[in-house]
Amino acid sequence: MDYSYKGKILISTPDISTDIFSRSVVLIVEHDENGAFGIILNKKEDTVSQSISEVFGFPVDIYEGGPVEHNKIFFIVKGTPVTELYISIDEQYYLTEDSETIIEEMVNNRLGTEEVKVFSGYSGWTAKQLEGEIQKKFWTVVEVYNLEYTAPSTHHLWKNIMQNLGGEFLIWANAPENISMN
Repeated sequence: MDYSYKGKILISTPDISTDIFSRSVVLIVEHDENGAFGIILNKKEDTVSQSISEVFGFPVDIYEGGPVEHNKIFFIVKGTPVTELYISIDEQYYLTEDSETIIEEMVNNRLGTEEVKVFSGYSGWTAKQLEGEIQKKFWTVVEVYNLEYTAPSTHHLWKNIMQNLGGEFLIWANAPENISMN
């Protein structure tokens, strides 16, 4: 494998599909010769968020991390790891599946909701699948982008990043969600 997209942001290219990846911003957490693993950062699940918030007694936003294994919960956490079971994203953030520890830390106010972002499922690619999708221009790779991974994000995140890329991306940023309506 010549190049890893680990730590990069992928921005979906607008198309006429309405699947989960439409207007998605994906953080690639792992990428090697066996495939890639990532989390969609901007697809909030409002109904699930409301239900979980009622259970916890404080607001918790749940995001759809991707189409794979919705029964798995992942957390991006800002700060020093509170568990030994984690993958480092960068110097400030890490990803973990250790729901018991993270929930305990949140319930006991040792982790604030602003330091944690919760995801249901993940995005996965088999060996060379991601490379093929990038070559076919399904994704635009953003090499460096300062992003607060635990900040609330919506569909506006995709548009904001597209606008910041400038050039031809400005056209896509301002296109209607269903480009066949253009």
